[in-house]
Amino acid sequence: MKNKKIINDTLLYTLISIFLGLLVGAVVLSVSGFSPIEGYAEMIKGIFGKPKYVAWTIVKATPLILTGLSVAFAFRTGLFNIGAEGQFIVGALAATLVGYFVHLPAIIHIPLTLLSGCLAGAIWGAIAGLLKSKFGVNEVISTIMLNWIAFYFSNYCIMKEGFRKPHTEASFDIQDTAIIDIKWLKSLVGPATSVNWGIVVALILIVIISYLLYKTVLGFELRAVGFNKYAAEYAGINVNKSMVISMAIAGLLAGSAGAMHVMGVSHKITILAAQEGFGFDGIAVALIGNNTPIGAVFGGFLFGALKYGGGKMQNIGAPTEVINIVIGSIIYFIAASRMVKIIIDKMRGGKANV
Repeated sequence: MKNKKIINDTLLYTLISIFLGLLVGAVVLSVSGFSPIEGYAEMIKGIFGKPKYVAWTIVKATPLILTGLSVAFAFRTGLFNIGAEGQFIVGALAATLVGYFVHLPAIIHIPLTLLSGCLAGAIWGAIAGLLKSKFGVNEVISTIMLNWIAFYFSNYCIMKEGFRKPHTEASFDIQDTAIIDIKWLKSLVGPATSVNWGIVVALILIVIISYLLYKTVLGFELRAVGFNKYAAEYAGINVNKSMVISMAIAGLLAGSAGAMHVMGVSHKITILAAQEGFGFDGIAVALIGNNTPIGAVFGGFLFGALKYGGGKMQNIGAPTEVINIVIGSIIYFIAASRMVKIIIDKMRGGKANV
């Protein structure tokens, strides 16, 4: 009963935070001389107005769900995975290399390409876990550094002859046998829409991670280390091993996001002028979803909807930066949930339990 109340309260605070974030966006629109009603109407229309808009929202949400799940998983095991961005990048790089250079039937090539991205992300995450377990290096510092190593390593690889498409700043496209587009659905929502099987794979991974965390011995051990590593060690759990496994699984999830982005959307990688932000957005998605697997789904869809539908505000001339203000405000209010809780308790006429 107590757990149910905690879940209900958390959901309530999250919904209130989202409302307050939208309210801040409405104020910014008003100050800028635009109608908040018209602006948000365009955004909603841009999400649900046409089948292709819904499809694009799902496409935008898919990598965010997985990077959010990556961050949430690590957090549930007592670690802060700030490196989902780098894990995403190496996952995309590995998938592109296998997708382009390897020639196999689709039934083998597709899973092999996906697994290569997962493995690359897992190795990248495991490096941070190993540094923490063996040398006490804080995972926040190591993962931030690994983000930049992945960034420049990917750009370096694209520049290599035979991988870079001549006269461009991008790699060659992956083979058709490594692409996960849903061709029959494109005929319904439009050929320019990058509808793919990524969302299905993401939801399968959500189920697997939920089962792993809450229904298996390994999941119990990982969460025990997250709650109290000293108590877990006293109980006979190998804490150092758990840290490496946790970061490897988190990296695998972020790497799968990069792989599926290549296989379903871009079909190649390009030289990056800056980090794209999939991993950093995943931190916000995990926060909105209360660091739970199912929460990552809703958080990812919310972000995907805001990012894609928010662009439609340009139809009334409103700046799309308003959406970034809304997202930032939502995150701020969720981070300040204790303040929101006090206000709600005061409004209910009860005593605030801080």
